[in-house]
Amino acid sequence: MAVNLLLGLQWGDEGKGKIVDVLTKNYDIIARFQGGPNAGHTLEFDGIKHVLHTIPSGIFHDKAVNLVGNGVVIDPVIFKKELDNLAKFNIDYKSKLLISRKAHLILPTHRILDAASEASKGKAKIGSTLKGIGPTYMDKTGRNGIRVGDLELSDWKERYRTLANKHEAMIDFYDAKIEYDLQELEQDFFEAVETLKSLTFIDSEEYLHQAQKEGKKILAEGAQGSLLDIDFGTYPFVTSSNTTAAGACTGLGVAPNKIKEVFGIFKAYTTRVGSGPFPTELFDEDGETMGRVGNEFGATTGRPRRCGWLDLVALKYAVHVNGVTQLMMMKGDVLSGFETLKVCTAYKYKGETIDHLPYNIEPENVTPIYTEMKGWSEDLTKMSDKSQFPKELNEYIEFLEKELETPITIVSVGPDRTQTIHR
Repeated sequence: MAVNLLLGLQWGDEGKGKIVDVLTKNYDIIARFQGGPNAGHTLEFDGIKHVLHTIPSGIFHDKAVNLVGNGVVIDPVIFKKELDNLAKFNIDYKSKLLISRKAHLILPTHRILDAASEASKGKAKIGSTLKGIGPTYMDKTGRNGIRVGDLELSDWKERYRTLANKHEAMIDFYDAKIEYDLQELEQDFFEAVETLKSLTFIDSEEYLHQAQKEGKKILAEGAQGSLLDIDFGTYPFVTSSNTTAAGACTGLGVAPNKIKEVFGIFKAYTTRVGSGPFPTELFDEDGETMGRVGNEFGATTGRPRRCGWLDLVALKYAVHVNGVTQLMMMKGDVLSGFETLKVCTAYKYKGETIDHLPYNIEPENVTPIYTEMKGWSEDLTKMSDKSQFPKELNEYIEFLEKELETPITIVSVGPDRTQTIHR
């Protein structure tokens, strides 16, 4: 049985959590394959908004097993808070939440290191969420990390102490004047670890292999977005893991030839949180309207998102890199009321017109070239079928499908799971 894959195609915040929630009824297993609690997946149903950071977005369904894969980094303190929030809604997470033994742990000192490193950069800071993600992945690739499976060993606290001592020396090196109380942070950490240990740890690659043999339906869920990929994103303003399709193979132990459908999620416009180049960013009333109507604030950080017109050059790049087979357009409702819509279809790059993403998209090198389209005024949020779409929205969708050479199979017209229209 093949594995389907769902990921974001922009700079994150595309609405992956909502679509995973909508699709979960079709799957037996939802498996998160990379990233850490810097992700914020917002789900809304029954008048309640839920924000998940590490736990897969299928957790609110009775049927599906939810797996945190080996490519994920876990902060036990944040994870415990997520579990406490689920408990309020009588979610039986212990029976349907599994953790890979090979997933790495974020230590309190990783978070302090993150803050010290970012503070030392001054104006050159990358916009880290300060969740300790980068330093944890650095320890992973540096072969120093502590993994979930280590919690089953009798000497894991000694291993922790050795690594924490090393981190403290590194924090002193930055001389960034970061104030912290490690003893207090460690108290919360060790308490949260005990909660984590109450869950089921598994050898996830073997579990998924057997599940495929048994014909189970699996959906792999990514975090962040393709333009934040450590290899293919707008480096160095990226995250520390592979957010693209290849990351699902290394982050779960799934073979490439087992991936079937690749669902690519994108907004009808573009947003970005934190630092980094953003060719179609708007600094006018249109950008302000997108942010206000779209409620563009980070689900994890609360930071306002930068807003701009849809960048088809970057989106086409993400479609190609990921091998996307189906597209899903989010927040179409936010564009209602714009008399004219713009779509970036090419760049003026160093005096030349190009339609591919170049090595450097800093503003001094890139000027977006726009195609203008007529907007629509209808309120999409009350619509329940594609037959109700205004002509201009259909023209917008068809234009994107032609340019991207990929069908748009879902259009989201609001935050609630019911505001999801299949085409």
